[in-house]
Amino acid sequence: MTTPPTVGYARSLGLFSATMLVIGGIIGAGIFLNPSVVAARMGSSRGTLLVWVLGAVIALLGAFVFAELGQRRPKAGGGYVYLREAFGPLSGFLYGWALLLMIATGAIAAVAMTFAGYAGALFGWSPDIQPFVAAGSIVLLTGVNLVGVRPAAWTQNVFTVLKLAAIAVLVVAAFEAPAVKVVAEVVQRPDSLVMAVGAALVPVLFAFGGWQQANFVAEELRDAERNLPRALILGVLGVVVAYLLVNLAYLRALGPAGLAASTAPAADTMASLGGEGGRQLIAAGIVASTFGFLNLVILVSPRVYQAMARDGLFFESFARLHPTWRTPVMAISVQGIWAIVLVFSGTYGALLDYVVFADWIFFGLTAATLFVLRRRPTTGTVTFFVPYHPWTTLAFIAAAAYVVFGSIASNPGNALRGSALLLLGVPVFLYWRQRAARP
Repeated sequence: MTTPPTVGYARSLGLFSATMLVIGGIIGAGIFLNPSVVAARMGSSRGTLLVWVLGAVIALLGAFVFAELGQRRPKAGGGYVYLREAFGPLSGFLYGWALLLMIATGAIAAVAMTFAGYAGALFGWSPDIQPFVAAGSIVLLTGVNLVGVRPAAWTQNVFTVLKLAAIAVLVVAAFEAPAVKVVAEVVQRPDSLVMAVGAALVPVLFAFGGWQQANFVAEELRDAERNLPRALILGVLGVVVAYLLVNLAYLRALGPAGLAASTAPAADTMASLGGEGGRQLIAAGIVASTFGFLNLVILVSPRVYQAMARDGLFFESFARLHPTWRTPVMAISVQGIWAIVLVFSGTYGALLDYVVFADWIFFGLTAATLFVLRRRPTTGTVTFFVPYHPWTTLAFIAAAAYVVFGSIASNPGNALRGSALLLLGVPVFLYWRQRAARP
């Protein structure tokens, strides 16, 4: 096994930064763009809000689960550590493998392109340079994250506050203006309410996903056993309030029919209230939101690769922390290089389509580790427990399973290709385990 690095992580992040990590890991561009899908599938204001409330409940259940897991195992790597200890090293390795190969790097490439697209539209840049702007943003934020977690966290704090400010402007503007006259409350009544709720819940749950990323940097939080659970609960509650207010704002400004028909509800809402100036303002908010989300993924994901390497299951250079910056330099750098390759290859969209269900596989599996880790000793005092466990934990696992099966049913070809890419990690794991076992 690889000798553990002598340099440890710097515990420099407090409760505020941890909470901003949680919020920043959830809010990307989706809430500005995708609620129209939910409105179209539900057909009414009441039904639309019902699904967002249901998604909020599931997100809170997930936050409770990860809060207890984070207190029980406040280690860098988050879900990788929980899976490894509960179900063995293969399950943890496949999680890290999926993050590096597809999930995290694909998300970095996709969000960087989204950022570049909105920035280009905002500043009048040619679409031809969009990949170069995307790559430049990855290089810039990779550099920021190389030189320490503190500058990375300050960047995250600033852009998370900016995205919350954009949401506040959107909500206040919508509620200050006269409400749209709703001709018909029901756009199109779904044939089956149960099926409609199920279909609408999938994009809602994807919009709420991401709170688990704060667990990746547990070793860099001050008093992690206390602050990580608090940050998770506060962060998810903050996002729940923001999401519900945003949807109320969309419905007030556009009505259910207008929201269902819109491809860019945030821009259409602001345009209806403030003309082209309003559209430009929310475009700036989306630029800030995507830039902050990009920084978040670049910040947290390398901690998983570093934890894998620390266990002897990946390149030894990934396990080393810089003696001054105390960051996993090689892990951060390789992640950035691979993401840029994906940007210019144009394959990031396909990769994300293939593995979008895999994120929720690991959500469900990670939640299931709580049943195992509750029977194992812990080094510290556990003061946070998931309310009404095991029923609430089982409910979250069931929601994760629903998303996975829904994704498979809607596109079995993508699910098959994603599963094949995931299973490619098995021989890679066997190689590294055999190598680590050598004297």
